[in-house]
Amino acid sequence: MKVVNGFQVIEMLEQFAPKKYAMEGDPIGLLIGTLNKKVSTVLTALDVLENVVDEAIEKKADLIIAHHPIIFRPLKRIVLDEPGGKLIEKLIKHDIAVYAAHTNLDVAKGGVNDMLAEALKLKNTSVLVPTYEEKIKKLAVFVPVDQADQVLKALGEAGAGFIGEYSHCSFSTKGTGRFLPGNEATPFIGEKGKMEEVPEIKIETIYPESVERRVVSAMLNAHPYEEPAYDLYPLSLKGEELGLGRIGEVAKEMTLREFADHVKEALDVDGVRVIGDPADTVRKVAVLGGDGNKYFHHAKRKGADVYVTGDFYYHTGHDAMNIGLNIVDPGHHVEKVMKKGLADVLGQRARELGYDVNFIPSEPGTDPFTFV
Repeated sequence: MKVVNGFQVIEMLEQFAPKKYAMEGDPIGLLIGTLNKKVSTVLTALDVLENVVDEAIEKKADLIIAHHPIIFRPLKRIVLDEPGGKLIEKLIKHDIAVYAAHTNLDVAKGGVNDMLAEALKLKNTSVLVPTYEEKIKKLAVFVPVDQADQVLKALGEAGAGFIGEYSHCSFSTKGTGRFLPGNEATPFIGEKGKMEEVPEIKIETIYPESVERRVVSAMLNAHPYEEPAYDLYPLSLKGEELGLGRIGEVAKEMTLREFADHVKEALDVDGVRVIGDPADTVRKVAVLGGDGNKYFHHAKRKGADVYVTGDFYYHTGHDAMNIGLNIVDPGHHVEKVMKKGLADVLGQRARELGYDVNFIPSEPGTDPFTFV
């Protein structure tokens, strides 16, 4: 197993939920500490409160990856006699770094909103509020005929060649490669100072721009040449649409009352607030983790029978009633699904890379509200 540092851990995270997915002004990234250190234990948390920090200390965590930024607004001062200052002091004294993945983790494919949709058992899901369109690019690389298969395999495993439900898509043409190795070269084929002609295959494949670094790295590692020749092209193709929230269908039609009970069980909450007639039929469901007040019109326009989101405002509730949209509000804290979900995603990726690092979902509750 490979010993890793904080930068390598965050590289895995940002391949899953790139920073560019985040909404403008969202304070994501490293907020406290350093990544320039060995990391063997990572705690995934919804919030960074004192009970979570104490847990991190007890479990000897080197890094906390949190969904909600511990520093959401710019700090004007850090006073150690105040709760916020004490928390930051404790983190620094125990050398625990804090990294926030907020709206980028909401938007990411497989991120918080997909985790919520999966917990609710929604089918045929799609993006509720588009915020980002993935750019598509093409890679063309020239490979000796005998090594073409190993390069093709590496490209496919790195995420290139996906078209709809098909993977490992590519096109190849045969040709002749020519080169003259210099005095300091160590050619895989040919001799220094002698012009060489080699039967080669040109491999062309497409990939989403977000995985470009991984795709190019995989190609270079699999390629036999000391100096591979390759081209990268931007394309005008429409890429995958990403965004906030998801909309899908329940497996079986139910009443709003039945659906509210389903939400309570699926998202592990003691109660929910409901707007609408309990007898209304629920087939199509929109869900958006956190505070989704500003997006309820998106849910209505896309034909949702009910919109599941947190922190719904009183007067916005009237607006939802006026347009005939049912609401189920299980609270902001249901985003806790990301704790185990993210730990599982990053843990699996670490095992694939042979990284010696453990990801632990935080256990203490951080919901400030209690149903009585």
